Amino acid sequence: MNRSLSRVQTIAFNKPYGVLPCFTDPEGRPTLADYIDLPGVYAAGRLDQDSEGLMILTSDGTLAHHITDPQHKLPKVYLAQVERIPNEEALEQWREGVVLNGKKTRPAEVRLLPDDPRLPDRPVPIRFRKNVPTVWLEITLREGLNRQVRRMTAAVGHPTLRLVRVAIGPIVLGDLNPGQWRDLTSSEIEQIYSAVPRR
Repeated sequence: MNRSLSRVQTIAFNKPYGVLPCFTDPEGRPTLADYIDLPGVYAAGRLDQDSEGLMILTSDGTLAHHITDPQHKLPKVYLAQVERIPNEEALEQWREGVVLNGKKTRPAEVRLLPDDPRLPDRPVPIRFRKNVPTVWLEITLREGLNRQVRRMTAAVGHPTLRLVRVAIGPIVLGDLNPGQWRDLTSSEIEQIYSAVPRR
């Protein structure tokens, strides 16, 4: 089905650390409005103030629903720097699902990264503890509970120190620098719909 895309705008944005995932804040903290001046676009999903990386913003309510509706199980990929090196038992707990507030999460895909990913420096460095090693994980979720990655890693004894979202379905962060955005192509938007079966 061809969709008319002329009247809508959809962008990929690399949200910097410390920026709220909304356009206004009564306390005057940094928001999306400091980086994006486009009328009518809204975030399709959240990314916490202390997390970084890919957000999709759109003026297309149908597209936003497809991205955010947990029934569609659109995969979201995160890079998480955690304290201490998880053993196989910890990895299996994440892969099978972790109980948070009495509810078990959907299974996550988790792997240890052999090398630190190439990411821009964060303006506020992570907490460094000399005697506590850290490692980077790639975590793929198919649901979006509040602060889910941080809660999942903490539940298994590996607090997250830095969290960067690098993909939402077929859309990847790529070489966007923090604070930069780009328009999604009509092909990319169709890929989102292809990744999420239409009802």
